[in-house]
Amino acid sequence: MTTKSLQYLQEIRKAEGLSRAVLKKISVERGEAVFHLVTDKTYSPEDVAYANEVSRRYAPGLNASAHIVKSVPSEEGIKRAVADILASEFPAFAAFVSPGDLSVVLDESGGRFFIGVSEFERTKGKEDGVVDAVSAELGKSFCGTWTGELRDAEKEAPQMSEETPPPEEFVLAPRFFEVEDYHPLDGAEVKRAIYIADLEKEIENVSVCGELTYLEERQSKSRKPYFSLTVADKTGSLRARYFPRKASLEKLRALAQGTSVCLTGDNELFGGSLSFRVKAVDFGRPKEGFVPEERPSRPVPARYRTVFPSPETDYIQADLFGASPLPEEFIKGKFVVFDLETTGLNNTPGTGSMDRIIEVGAVKIEGGAIIEKFSTFVSCPTKLSAEIVSLTGITDEMLVGAPEVGDVLADFYKFTAGCTLVGHNVNFDYRFIRYYGEKEGFLFEQKQIDTVAFAQSMLRLSNYKLNTVADHFGFTFNHHRAFDDAFVTAKIFIELVRMKGGLMR
Repeated sequence: MTTKSLQYLQEIRKAEGLSRAVLKKISVERGEAVFHLVTDKTYSPEDVAYANEVSRRYAPGLNASAHIVKSVPSEEGIKRAVADILASEFPAFAAFVSPGDLSVVLDESGGRFFIGVSEFERTKGKEDGVVDAVSAELGKSFCGTWTGELRDAEKEAPQMSEETPPPEEFVLAPRFFEVEDYHPLDGAEVKRAIYIADLEKEIENVSVCGELTYLEERQSKSRKPYFSLTVADKTGSLRARYFPRKASLEKLRALAQGTSVCLTGDNELFGGSLSFRVKAVDFGRPKEGFVPEERPSRPVPARYRTVFPSPETDYIQADLFGASPLPEEFIKGKFVVFDLETTGLNNTPGTGSMDRIIEVGAVKIEGGAIIEKFSTFVSCPTKLSAEIVSLTGITDEMLVGAPEVGDVLADFYKFTAGCTLVGHNVNFDYRFIRYYGEKEGFLFEQKQIDTVAFAQSMLRLSNYKLNTVADHFGFTFNHHRAFDDAFVTAKIFIELVRMKGGLMR
């Protein structure tokens, strides 16, 4: 903590209700500075006015104020905090510390924590300064003085098990259906067609069959006629260009939207993306009453391979003093609140080239509290636009070395297994993970809850953008970064559930 921060706290603590206050953070945005304070005492309106006056003196030239939250720590809350600090700051030491090795005693001054260790861990803990570091971190989040101790504990030596062999590679075979009423226009002799949704890899001489939903004749720069067309089956749509033979030109001009046609060609890489190059157009249709067969999902991976979740807790929200209890159905549920950053807004392949995921952020809620985070950049083969760089702060350099989208979504599929998906305008992000997940054989089919609709049903606001709803609850965050957006959405979700006394139906 800086000298100025210490001086600020010394003045703040002159108020009776703030005598043990902690300065969590200072947020500055658009000429406003907010000093976020946590106290474990009951504070008065006079204390708030005093804190606002001190805050204005320490932020000259800004519209400054104090945001005060009363939080009384519990033994379980402190134990969770100690475990999270160890996992984050001392992962090698934390690997030998189980929940049963931690104990906490609260007192009027704050409290003490105890970590059960073996002789080897005691030596390692002292060398690394574990106790002092944990004490300092606790002092940043909880009021009072925090001290700790390493206690001797009998522990069995860990048993080393052989590494589980990796599962056999899952090969997702493309689906095909038989074509009926075939008759030639270009004469490709089509007998079966691949599902449009399964055009995920390079493949030659393959046909798709469906309804012609768009057809427009155009001219190339060399004045050569070609057709821009879209064909849709019951699994998706395909947009392509076709340069016809001279003998086929008038027949193609006579085609009407709604006609069932077959396109034969090559699905190939062009400019870093898959593109269907049409070589022939013919007539044909699926069988009457055709229903696409369901595509089986790959099983949940046995282990994480690229993106490893880490503990995460919102101590203030978890330990709110006097807040109404959360409903039992929520406490028993499992939720993953997520957000994506992408290269653009196109999440529907039928309307053009799909934009790409460049960042995934998520938190898991169990037992009514945030317990875990999932956060990663995603590699992108194309250069980011200046607009996206300006909006998100993510640059091309930040994505160098990031994992591929398929590897990220495999781990995300494991992270979300058995959970309800939650997001702010959740359908937008869900379409991205559904599309790219299916390419790897992972079908995200969980129930979804949209906090936009939830907020609209509970609050009266000028709009329901994420920052507007967050402001209503007094939450500050770094907007347009995936994890920060997901984390504040989770906090909003918990408060909406608390207000409603149940989940949104």
